Amino acid sequence: MDAIALKGDIMERIMTTRIVPAATVVDSEEAASLAKALLEGGVNVVEFTFRTAAAEDAIRRVASSFPDMLVGAGTVLNEDQLRRAAAAGARFAVAPGLNPDLVRAARAIGLEFLPGVATPSEVDLGIRLGCKLLKFFPADVLGGPKAIKALAGPFGHTGVKFVPTGGINAANAAEYLSLPVVAAVGGSWMVAPALIKERNWAEITRLSREAVEIAMSARKQ
Repeated sequence: MDAIALKGDIMERIMTTRIVPAATVVDSEEAASLAKALLEGGVNVVEFTFRTAAAEDAIRRVASSFPDMLVGAGTVLNEDQLRRAAAAGARFAVAPGLNPDLVRAARAIGLEFLPGVATPSEVDLGIRLGCKLLKFFPADVLGGPKAIKALAGPFGHTGVKFVPTGGINAANAAEYLSLPVVAAVGGSWMVAPALIKERNWAEITRLSREAVEIAMSARKQ
C-alpha cells in the first residue's frame, strides 16, 4: 500500500515548531491578525477548525497573505471539507477520527492528512494506510503521556509520530513533548476563542512565545 508520508517541509516544520495551535474563528477577518500574533510569538503553524463557517475563508486569507505560515484545516469530517480546505490553500488537514475514505481522498488530491487515533487498533490501521503522523485524541482523557508511552512500545519502531491534542496546556505540554514519539502537541490554549473574540493579540503572542519556550526546553531534556 502506498505510503502517505508527510512532505519533508511540512514534517520538518511541525517537528521543528512542535506546537500546532487549533484556532476556531467566527469572523474570518480575525484570521490575519491572529496569524500575525502567532508569528510574532514564534509559531509558524496554525490549524483553523471547521467548527465554524468562517474556517474556509480564514484559511484562504492566511495562506495568501502569510507565506511563512504553514496553514492547515482542523476538525475535517468529510470529503467536501477536505477539498474546500485544499482549494483555500491548506497544506495539511487534521481529523478527530480515523476514516480510511478520508485518508484516501486526501492522498488523491495531494493534501497531507493527520487522522485521529485513540486505540492500538486505530494506530495499526493508520500505519497500514501510510500515515506517519497521527493525532492522538482526546489525549488527556485517554491517559495522557502514559498512554502514548504504552503505544510507543509496539509501534515506535515503525517511525510513526503522534500529535496529542485534547486537554493540553502550558502546564502539561512539556511532559508530552519530552517523549521521542511525540512530534508536536496540538491545542487551543494560546488561541482560546475568548482571546480571539476579545482580539487580545498581545496575549496570544505572549502565550505563543511561552509555548515555543516550553517546546525548546523539552527538546533539550
